[in-house]
Amino acid sequence: MNLLKALATVSSMTLVSRVLGLVRDVIIARVFGAGMGTDAFFVAFRLPNLLRRLFAEGAFSQAFVPVLAEYRNARGEQETHTLVNHVATLLALALVVVSAIGVLAAPLIIYVSAPGFSADADKFDLTVSMLRVTFPYIFFISLTSLAAGVLNTWSRFSVPALTPTLLNVSFIVFAVWLVPYFDPPVMALAWAVFFGGALQLAFQLPFLLKIRMLPRPRWAPRDPGVVRILKLMGPAVLGVSAGQISLLISTIFASFLVSGSVTWLYYADRLMELPMGLLGVALGTVLLPSLSRRFADGAGDEYSNLLDWGMRLTVLLAAPCAVALVVLAVPILATLFKHGEFGASDVFMTRDALVAYSIGLVGLMLVKVLAPGFYARQNMKTPVKIALITLVATQVMNFAFIWSLRHTGLALAISLAAWLNAGLLYWKLRQHKVFTPRAGWPLFLFKALVAMAVMASVVWWLASGVDYWLQSGVWDRVERLALVIAAGTVSYFSALWLMGFRLKDFSNREI
Repeated sequence: MNLLKALATVSSMTLVSRVLGLVRDVIIARVFGAGMGTDAFFVAFRLPNLLRRLFAEGAFSQAFVPVLAEYRNARGEQETHTLVNHVATLLALALVVVSAIGVLAAPLIIYVSAPGFSADADKFDLTVSMLRVTFPYIFFISLTSLAAGVLNTWSRFSVPALTPTLLNVSFIVFAVWLVPYFDPPVMALAWAVFFGGALQLAFQLPFLLKIRMLPRPRWAPRDPGVVRILKLMGPAVLGVSAGQISLLISTIFASFLVSGSVTWLYYADRLMELPMGLLGVALGTVLLPSLSRRFADGAGDEYSNLLDWGMRLTVLLAAPCAVALVVLAVPILATLFKHGEFGASDVFMTRDALVAYSIGLVGLMLVKVLAPGFYARQNMKTPVKIALITLVATQVMNFAFIWSLRHTGLALAISLAAWLNAGLLYWKLRQHKVFTPRAGWPLFLFKALVAMAVMASVVWWLASGVDYWLQSGVWDRVERLALVIAAGTVSYFSALWLMGFRLKDFSNREI
């Protein structure tokens, strides 16, 4: 399987999850709108979700996958299975303790993470109740991420990529059919998180059994492999936490803004997650084990070429997505969310945040490509230092922008910080002589910009007119948006083809 095929596999499975995610968000917007209940839920869900990104998909994966790949390459499957047993046992016990603390300390956590909610007793109590239901999600999803790390190392990319669909299915089932059984009704969303996490873990266990890597309880915290992973996790936690702390602080800022601000930022972020998942997360998923194997084999040139391949694909696919999100912000938001309780003013408020987020889309994706260049070499200190610099810069920009731009300023700060992060990672990779760009970048960028200009012109011409998107019927909007997106896609790739781009140029990197 070549890398492009692997990327396409992960992206196609992720597409299913993201489409279901958009369906779930449309349903939530229609049923609950944007107000106190949704603000409470998104804060309650963001905290365990933050821990998931911090420990499960972030620091843990970055430390676990390179060591696991090394064990599989050098020590055989028996010792590798032993390592998986020891790591899974220690992780599960730690997660039980963390989940219990989260449930018991829920009021204190909300005081710290959303202090603005304390001025409204009902809103505060609802958020606390939701957090107590959603917090155990971190237990399920962290073990799910361990399973995903093992499966990805065995090149079983499709199973972990498809797994998140189960959380979205849970949301849809609870929001459509089970809302009447909860008081208040929005509490159904919190229970959807709990059951969705359990479903994701259960789904992956049979596939671990199939490759003979299903973990068994084995307590060995001093195992050399476990100790190495823990040592790598220390700085990795600092690095990943910097980005997640930025999101948490943004939530704190947003909690002091008008009601609905948290929800507007959430929906804008969800639309950003579509291209991020299809390309950014997929690239990181494919690159980390591939780079880890290249490092273990001492193949420095191939290591550098893999990073160059990832950067070119990011520019080629992420940049037009960012342009399209800016030009089509109102059409997309109106088509997806302007139903029921979600009105025109909510569309415009979310539009402002989406445009600000789009500025940083390419930067965010480049981080997903460049950071594995350090993690695969088991160098955690460099990206940690960069992440801490980015954290400080983000908060300075938050404070500077929020006074005039309100919730839009919080989104803009994250975007500009993403570019700072990517730029520093690139500079350090060059300085450490780990990465050397291949020839032809100036011409490559020029052709990509020309193709994007063609696409933007076509899309703007077909989609102009805000009133149409706010006043026309749902299915009219859906049909026209599909036409506009199809025309933009065809015009972009046609322009690339006319300028000499061919699929085979990006498909010759073997895993």
